[in-house]
Amino acid sequence: MINFNGNLVSQDTNILTNNRAFLYGDAVFETVKILNSKILFLEDHYFRLMASMRVVRMEIPMNFTMEYMEEQILSLVNNKSLSTSSRARITVFRNDGGYYLPTDNTVTFLIDAIALENSLYSIEKEIYEVDLYKDFYVTKQLLSSIKTTNKILNVTASIYAHENGLDNCLLLNDSKNVVEALQGNVFMLKGNKLVTPPVSEGCLNGVMRKQILELAKKMDSLEVVEEVISPFDLQKADEMFITNVIKGIQPISKYRKKDFNNKVGLELLAKLNEAINTF
Repeated sequence: MINFNGNLVSQDTNILTNNRAFLYGDAVFETVKILNSKILFLEDHYFRLMASMRVVRMEIPMNFTMEYMEEQILSLVNNKSLSTSSRARITVFRNDGGYYLPTDNTVTFLIDAIALENSLYSIEKEIYEVDLYKDFYVTKQLLSSIKTTNKILNVTASIYAHENGLDNCLLLNDSKNVVEALQGNVFMLKGNKLVTPPVSEGCLNGVMRKQILELAKKMDSLEVVEEVISPFDLQKADEMFITNVIKGIQPISKYRKKDFNNKVGLELLAKLNEAINTF
């Protein structure tokens, strides 16, 4: 069962024949975490989705209020008995018609949801090895900072990671600087300085990235900055971790011959769980 444009329908409904998301990647999406019938960081997700639709010139329906989107997501989650802990993805795609040039800019949305094993955030893997992916690069442009369905770079890099026994890959931009991981933003700790690349470098404007920046800035022991990270900086780091809304924080334990600790990552994870308990 899926929520298709406000209606609960069976998942085998044929909707792909002329679907522009399928044909051209003409779609944007958001993935949210639901905890005890509440959508975490709902406002941040909603405004990022609206901004993404504006960037790609989609027509935003008048009824696409934050309250409406919340209602549509939770109606599906509750119907599937997933309200305790789950993830939901809302995909908004331009309606059928045209080739590269659409015949109109109106949209349809689709929501799906699956259960999550854990309610609170936790470290899923203690040993987590990454390396650079250098076959293709992220471009430093606005489109790179939003979530579109054109993720072929992430797909091919994920295959590369699997083939090479890696847990993840770090992506580079066209200036050969580190921008993000395959499924989230990247943070690097060197001494007491916590660094994450600025959105202008081409990284996703992540919802969890924002939460971690806010939490870290409240820690007196840390200097928090948004700066360029070069591949050479990775060998000098004391700690690295990846953030996204579903997993929270995933510490990186190894990059090539460099091993990292996870002290600050664990501290931030504890503060994150404290924060979501207040929702």
